[in-house]
Amino acid sequence: MKQNSVSTHCFWTLDQILSEHSVHLLSLNPCKTLTTSFAELGDLIAEQTTDSQLITKLRETLEIIIHAQLENFPENIFWDFDFMVSSMLKQALLEDDGAVLFLDNFREKMVFITELCGIKTEIRFRYVHDFIYGFEWARWVKKEPQTRANIEPFSLIFLDYLLIKGKDILENINLNQSTTSYKLSETGYRNPFCFSREPEDEYRLLSYLAQKQLIPVAVWNWNTQPIWNKPFQTMREQLSLELNIPQQIN
Repeated sequence: MKQNSVSTHCFWTLDQILSEHSVHLLSLNPCKTLTTSFAELGDLIAEQTTDSQLITKLRETLEIIIHAQLENFPENIFWDFDFMVSSMLKQALLEDDGAVLFLDNFREKMVFITELCGIKTEIRFRYVHDFIYGFEWARWVKKEPQTRANIEPFSLIFLDYLLIKGKDILENINLNQSTTSYKLSETGYRNPFCFSREPEDEYRLLSYLAQKQLIPVAVWNWNTQPIWNKPFQTMREQLSLELNIPQQIN
């Protein structure tokens, strides 16, 4: 793509959107409480490219994704975006003249996943945590590590998998064929896990997992290396017991 010098100060407007929605921008980063601002992420983007068209498209893409998350996951707790933005930028740059098309595809898939799994459909998951912080990606890679280990958590290939899985869950729910773990809880959300995911429990458990380096994708780190080959699900369940997280009764 043609290179043009451009300011990335426009990214601060993304911070403004979140502020207007009174989002408490908690990070899973064990070293700090709040997320990296989009203004700061804009500075990191500027270190990688001066392509005005790409930067503008990247900002527009993020704004649409943010609005989708706000509308479909209003009770979401952790809001890290660093590695998602880094991955989007890296993949777009690899596409060269196809960078804008890549971002269009990325936006479409991310928004569809968000709308499919949030409060506006029967799936009604409460948080974006599992597909943003890589728990679902790690489970997917573990099934076929020889062919999947080098596929990134925010690749179009994996997003396509999430879309297929989401549609399957929704179809089973609509056909009343969902397993016990996908029944609605008393709070009106679906919790496929054996432990409570009420906000205070979710915060405690995920924060502890982050401290123990048991988050598959450390999205708060621009240069993180995603990890799939740890027993994330088993450790998550064990630590829920150690922390006295109430167990889910389905």
